[in-house]
Amino acid sequence: MNLVERQQRFLDAAQKHFKTSKAVRPRELFGVSNSAKIVEGGIQLGVVNLDNVKDDTEALIFGCVMRFPPEDEVYFAVLVRKDKASFLARLAEMRKLGAAAKAAGAEPADLLSEGSDEEAPEAPGATIKYSARNNLVPIYLARDGRLWLRNAKFWDSLAFDMTPFGPATEPDEIVVALYPPTASARRSLLAREFIGWLGSLVGSQKIHELPVWNDTATLSAAMRRMPASIPVTDIEAAVKALGGHYPNGEVRRFHAALNFLPHKHFVILSGLSGTGKTQLALKYARAVHGVTSNTDDDPLIFECPVRPEWTDPTGLTGYFDVLTNRYVVPTFLEAVLVATAHRESPVFVILDEMNLARVEYYLSDVLSCMETQGRLQLHSNSVPLEGTTGASIRAELPLPANLFIVGTINVDETTNPVSDKVLDRASVINMSAVDVSGFLASLEARHPELKDARAASEAKLTEIHGLMQQYGLGFGYRLIEEFVRYHYFDAVSLKSPAADVTDQLLVQKVLVKLRGAERQRTLLTSLDKACEGLPRAKAFVQKLLADLDDFGSFQVMR
Repeated sequence: MNLVERQQRFLDAAQKHFKTSKAVRPRELFGVSNSAKIVEGGIQLGVVNLDNVKDDTEALIFGCVMRFPPEDEVYFAVLVRKDKASFLARLAEMRKLGAAAKAAGAEPADLLSEGSDEEAPEAPGATIKYSARNNLVPIYLARDGRLWLRNAKFWDSLAFDMTPFGPATEPDEIVVALYPPTASARRSLLAREFIGWLGSLVGSQKIHELPVWNDTATLSAAMRRMPASIPVTDIEAAVKALGGHYPNGEVRRFHAALNFLPHKHFVILSGLSGTGKTQLALKYARAVHGVTSNTDDDPLIFECPVRPEWTDPTGLTGYFDVLTNRYVVPTFLEAVLVATAHRESPVFVILDEMNLARVEYYLSDVLSCMETQGRLQLHSNSVPLEGTTGASIRAELPLPANLFIVGTINVDETTNPVSDKVLDRASVINMSAVDVSGFLASLEARHPELKDARAASEAKLTEIHGLMQQYGLGFGYRLIEEFVRYHYFDAVSLKSPAADVTDQLLVQKVLVKLRGAERQRTLLTSLDKACEGLPRAKAFVQKLLADLDDFGSFQVMR
């Protein structure tokens, strides 16, 4: 789609949304010389020829665009209908003042070029010149939410009392659309902030986002294939290439658990913190989508961190906000909408640390839909509501068969138990097994510069992990990698003895996880022996042994 085509498609969508007749021709402010730009105190929408505006015009529509790096375009259209009398009155007043000045022999001000950048800008609030014609009218949207006009030269700032240059016009509404479209409603931060800033000028209730362009073209062919159609060996190879280390068949089990039913895809990954649960879900999804880098954007992956205060489904399925008059679309519902729009593409949503809240409380509606293949009840309106992402939100929505839900849970004292109701509807894969040596070999293969750091870390890490794992107090791949990278940084920047670094790290990263009672006395005794020659770590363990003798239990983080 070329530039002219997408501009026209946006204007057509805006006119349809505004429900104006075909007689209302949108004014195009898309050119290099007449497009929008930010000024102090507001925005110049552009420069437009308004010489032929008739008094009986139905409405005025101004189509504008702002561009943001790297390639984002925010199209927006401003509607003037209810307050068009003020707009027409200002046009007539400017023409009258310009004609009077011309008749009096004042310096002509017919050309906007007289206000070129080479000239000194006018002082804010200064008396301005007018033209006898309205063929080159800069339109400004100020922070008071109103439109201000002049027909000669420009304002570099709107931060002054503009009352003498009225009447100003209150716009009815502004619609926006973002290009290029993506499968999600997420865009660059600058583009989103600009839309929010427009809302701060006119009021968020006047800003409406339109879905204008079909985004199918942004999805590659690899993103339009289901996981079950891909050989699992290809997925395993892709996960490994992305840096995944899963030597115990986790990828195969995960693949089978996600795909053995055609209508339901729900897997829970459980285990110690840092064992790669979230990374397995992310790397698997990227492998399925043909994404070869962990940093490349994948519009079909949605990460949804669960919050402890969730006690109902609104954290997932959203709610109607009476203040903005919009339906709030959380990440999970966004994933459902994208999956509904792209039935041929697998969409992955990851509920990270899903048992920080009671799962059966906030996931109950989704679980019911999974089991009955029913519909999510979102609201009770008979007509769709406008969502905060610009999408149209129907009253009820089925869970599409191409939605893949993955939850991760940590089993410790900070989380809630998962009920049988949830476990019965999911496949649960335990990922507590950690292959220290294998992971370190994989890490060194990907990052050869870590060779010496690995050599300094591996023996003690393997020994300590073996002791702690017997009591369910092991640690995961995240800690192992950070242990090695700390060694590498110290060797390059601080040049401390390797044994001292290991001693520090055991206290700072590993032993802080220890807790228990009399049953773990053998563990502490074994760790005490393993820390010979490491004075900080040995003193740390002996303090825990003393706590066990005095109190009958020990815990580092009390």
